[in-house]
Amino acid sequence: MKRRKSRLIKIGKVKIGDNSPIVVQGMTKTDTEDITATVKQIEKLTKAGAKIVRMAVPTRRAAKAISQIKARVDVPLVADVHFNHRIALECIDQGVDKVRINPGNMGKEEILRVAKRAKEAGIPLRIGVNSGSLEEKFLGENLDKVRGYREEKHREIIAKAMAESALQVVRLLEEENFFDIVVSLKSSDVLTTVLSYELIADKIPYPLHLGITATGPPPQGTIKSSIGMGMLLAQGIGDTLRVSLTADPVEEVRMGYQILKTLHLYEAGPTLISCPTCGRCKVDLKSIVEKVLSKIEEMKSPLTVAIMGCEVNGPGEAKEADIGIACMRGGGVLFKKGKRIKKLKKEEMVKVLLREIKLLAGESING
Repeated sequence: MKRRKSRLIKIGKVKIGDNSPIVVQGMTKTDTEDITATVKQIEKLTKAGAKIVRMAVPTRRAAKAISQIKARVDVPLVADVHFNHRIALECIDQGVDKVRINPGNMGKEEILRVAKRAKEAGIPLRIGVNSGSLEEKFLGENLDKVRGYREEKHREIIAKAMAESALQVVRLLEEENFFDIVVSLKSSDVLTTVLSYELIADKIPYPLHLGITATGPPPQGTIKSSIGMGMLLAQGIGDTLRVSLTADPVEEVRMGYQILKTLHLYEAGPTLISCPTCGRCKVDLKSIVEKVLSKIEEMKSPLTVAIMGCEVNGPGEAKEADIGIACMRGGGVLFKKGKRIKKLKKEEMVKVLLREIKLLAGESING
């Protein structure tokens, strides 16, 4: 898949852009003033695979906590700042690795002050545009004549306004010789978000951070995020991403990697294939899948494992899998790369499959 070309930007020790691997970002949901709780959540996010972690910083006290948090974690930290540019300045003074600002609630002069301090500190800024906080001047008079995101015209107006808002700030920063820029354009509407990124992708050379905002809980939020970011990533657009869910932030990181793995943009950890089951299935396939997945989900080897409910969906349908089982009444068949290896009794299927996975992967598995 051909990736969009973008400028190399460093966020702490992490490189993004310039065809670097796409980075999954996490975000804490703790009160940033609570240093202990925030550090614990950052540790969970990094264990799940987050390479960058963003924190909401709504107060000066939260900003002052950054240096203490940073001293206790080993991941680049991003400060998410709205409204008050002085908080952004304090975050930079406390050693944060990147600052996200929203041009919809921070003025031109304030943004320039933040950029000046960021340049002195050698850190990037993310211009994070949200559809819900766009300035009126970008929306025009036609928005009131259409009836919301269900109408294509409405989506076009919002997407163009988001892109123009970001472009205005990019030009402003470039005039001040500030080029360590990342851009994001987020809406809760999938098609509006996709269009906004498509509009700006060939107009700027900077990395793009992807996300669909306010998606809600799983499975709704997972579906919206997967469709939106998947459409963009399939076009080569996107250098970092964050899945936003009304859920545990660790789940957001896991979903981010699942999106990348599905598009073959990340090759690590197992991929599990299992059939949806039908009247031919004579086993409790759901419990078998859950048992196997719980044992292999933290593996690093990029194996494809198949668990199929009958011989129809067995080796043939899952022939691309490295290893798998096809179940039948009273037992199943073990297969590798589509070739039958041996028959298995029902009570030994999970145990044998896990043993073979361990041998193929050359690493231990849970339990």
